[in-house]
Amino acid sequence: MLTGKTLLITGVLMPSSIAFHVARIAQEQGATVILTSFGRTMKITRTIAKRLPQEAPVIELDVTSTEDLDTLAERLREHTDRIDGVLHSIGFAPEGAFTFLDATWEDVSTAVHVSAYSLKALAVATLPLMSEGGSVVGLTFDASFAWPVYDWMGVAKAAFESTNRYLARDLGPKGVRCNLVAAGPIRTTAAKSIPGFEQFEESWDDRAPLGWDVDAPEPTAKACIALLSDWFPATTGEIVHVDGGVHAMGI
Repeated sequence: MLTGKTLLITGVLMPSSIAFHVARIAQEQGATVILTSFGRTMKITRTIAKRLPQEAPVIELDVTSTEDLDTLAERLREHTDRIDGVLHSIGFAPEGAFTFLDATWEDVSTAVHVSAYSLKALAVATLPLMSEGGSVVGLTFDASFAWPVYDWMGVAKAAFESTNRYLARDLGPKGVRCNLVAAGPIRTTAAKSIPGFEQFEESWDDRAPLGWDVDAPEPTAKACIALLSDWFPATTGEIVHVDGGVHAMGI
């Protein structure tokens, strides 16, 4: 599905990461993969990159750093002359953002910057290498509801989903599609950092018509691969739910 394509993939931290499985399947489907990481996690990502079918290069990218973003295209050109697709698998909120009424603006602004604005920042930073068009895919957790424990990260995800729609509007004329995959709860490093996340794990399988396995990131990864491929040529601004069907069910 991806023969001849080059993809930039963020968020590979552990073998349990959805992004790791996107990178793995992308290589199995013929793509060349470049990973990003930053700071202390660079060493971890480089180690995990060796577990892919082909070891992938890792470049520095802090999505809150103007310098990193401004130089991203130039640094990518050391590895490739074009990018066909980008996976945004980035999210963070300080602990205080998970208490809705007590959260400070400092905590909230950090969550929105890292988890929502960064989608626009990453898309714009890679745009010079997508002159022939491409696909931007992001990972979200359905922001249509007020979830238990998710609090300001839920608000950030709502901003993330809105950002995707505006990107679809502005990048469509440039041949770039922008879509999201709304995954059910997966037991990743990011999920484990959310206080009380086990509440999702305990109930999701019961509510999902197809059932749900919190230890199975591959179905979500496959949806990302499909959107990064040429098989959705006229789809943009969309959110594809990979949640066992929970989003469509009532109480």
